[in-house]
Amino acid sequence: MDENLAALARAHGVATWYEDADQRRVDVDRDVVLKVLEQLEVDPGAPPKAPALPDTIVVRQGTRYQTGRGLLRTEDGTRLDVADRLPADLPLGWHVLEAGGREIPLAVTPARLPDVPRAWGWMLQLYALHSAESWGMGDFGDLASFARSAHGAGVLLVNPVQAIIPALPVQRSPYSPSSRRFANPLYIKVTDTAEFHRADPSVRAQVLASNPGPPKDLIDYDAVWAAKSKALELVWSAENRDSDIDALEPGLRDFATFCALAERHGGDWREWPASLRHPDSPDVAAARRELASRVAFHAWLQELCEQQLGVARAAASGMSVGIVHDLPVGVDPGGADAWALQDVLAPRVTVGAPPDAFSQQGQDWRLPPWRPDKLAAAGYRPFIEVLRSVLKHGDGIRVDHVAGLWRLWWIPPGEPPNRGTYVHYDSEAMLGILALEAARHSAVVVGEDLGTVQPHVTSTLHERGMLSSAVLYFQRDYEAPGHPFVPTRSWEPASMASISTHDLPTAAGFLRAENVRVRAELGLVEDVRKEYERVAAERTDLVAFLVKEGVLESPDASEEEILVAMHTVLTRARSALILTSPPDALGDLRQPNLPGTVDEYPNWRIPLSVPVGDLFSQPGVRQVVHALTHQANPG
Repeated sequence: MDENLAALARAHGVATWYEDADQRRVDVDRDVVLKVLEQLEVDPGAPPKAPALPDTIVVRQGTRYQTGRGLLRTEDGTRLDVADRLPADLPLGWHVLEAGGREIPLAVTPARLPDVPRAWGWMLQLYALHSAESWGMGDFGDLASFARSAHGAGVLLVNPVQAIIPALPVQRSPYSPSSRRFANPLYIKVTDTAEFHRADPSVRAQVLASNPGPPKDLIDYDAVWAAKSKALELVWSAENRDSDIDALEPGLRDFATFCALAERHGGDWREWPASLRHPDSPDVAAARRELASRVAFHAWLQELCEQQLGVARAAASGMSVGIVHDLPVGVDPGGADAWALQDVLAPRVTVGAPPDAFSQQGQDWRLPPWRPDKLAAAGYRPFIEVLRSVLKHGDGIRVDHVAGLWRLWWIPPGEPPNRGTYVHYDSEAMLGILALEAARHSAVVVGEDLGTVQPHVTSTLHERGMLSSAVLYFQRDYEAPGHPFVPTRSWEPASMASISTHDLPTAAGFLRAENVRVRAELGLVEDVRKEYERVAAERTDLVAFLVKEGVLESPDASEEEILVAMHTVLTRARSALILTSPPDALGDLRQPNLPGTVDEYPNWRIPLSVPVGDLFSQPGVRQVVHALTHQANPG
């Protein structure tokens, strides 16, 4: 690759080479670099831009950033002349710098968030919870009930509860939402709404008749949405709501408009009539007026979500941390955010991961990425809106694939996953804005940094007072022969520790090699015998580690004893947060999601094996809770 093209690529954050999982240099094909630059609307013949003040300035508090001469307007209205550098004592917040004939947004962010209080708690797949009153899946009411009954727990981590596209078939994966700025009405508890209680007895009877009942073996999202949308429309009609939508906040108006259009034209805006494919189109404005009642209905659903999320958060108010919500790395390319925010996204690009030992052809997650240039030019406002939408009804945020704040693997249109390259973001800005919004909401931040992640990602999280992730299965010294488990005394204190995750085997599933059995049945394992041998060796290593740590008396212990020991060993670490999940505590076998599958495995459809009300009376759960509550050793 010629130096001019390489320099141009560097100027726009496009990698011309990278290190793979084995720290080997991989040069990116020239055509791939050109295709990515094309998606950034960069002329490959143009010289790199001369250095200048960025479109948005983000600095840590106490930093004397060089700006040249200008006028600073602080958030509280104070005006300050700047001769050369920003004052070091600027308050946290969003300010404006007038310099060079421009008004530049300026964020002053905390250098470090406060320490996270040590606590144990639960990782919840909310859809999997259920009670006698559940309509086919867990809901916000079940979350509130869990919070009230989770005695001794200090934190609840909840799967993403962002919005769906209101069209069949319903997208099941919580990690491919229609919007990351709005909530999922599938989780509304219809009978907990004021409109239901105010409705006539005949209407209430019709609503109750819509209830599909608790989930059976698998969750049927389409049936749940059909039942709930019908019931919610009944109480909406009973209220005879005013359909005036002019007062809606612009982001909510666009989202609700998308939902109304999706009901009429289908769940992928890229297949709508051309005149409706941009929110600023005159035809969209006309359609909004025509569909005003449906727009108002979908805006009302968000109001209900906000109310019930607030009730759940209040139910967890006695916890030392509270409810932590999960933020997916992206959105459905056919969904509401991809439509409404398309001007700051690269809509024809998808993100994923380069080839590695687990995926030799790479991965395509089919999510459109932010354009770093457009995001900065917009003052990072779309990113801020996403963060605030999560933090306004939670006490913390877990950022899925947190390395994406540094760089994302872009796959150009028409290319397979292995023909992509990394595009870099201003990580100081992205992480700083995350820290600022978290500080303003008194929230904790957890970064999911599992897998192939550059070391500076994790170290910078810790530097900023954020937690990394520690999963028992992976707490090994991969530099030492045999990859032995790392003693708990050496685990990172600034971490959220757990046995497993939603993408990995449950504790019991690991002990019984359930994931090997399932993958073998689906033809996803080349050498089944070798895979069983590998997992058996891992089980032997883990049991020996538990004995060595003094939480298990003998390697011949029963499965029940090993399950409790797997929880107890977490308490020997100094990790700030220690989490289990209901399936791990119950000894359930089926994991929530099996990577590499879509419909071959019932991803995101597996209900909990017992109702929420019975969970804490189960003998195994009581043993786990006792271990987590009474045996923690901060070290």
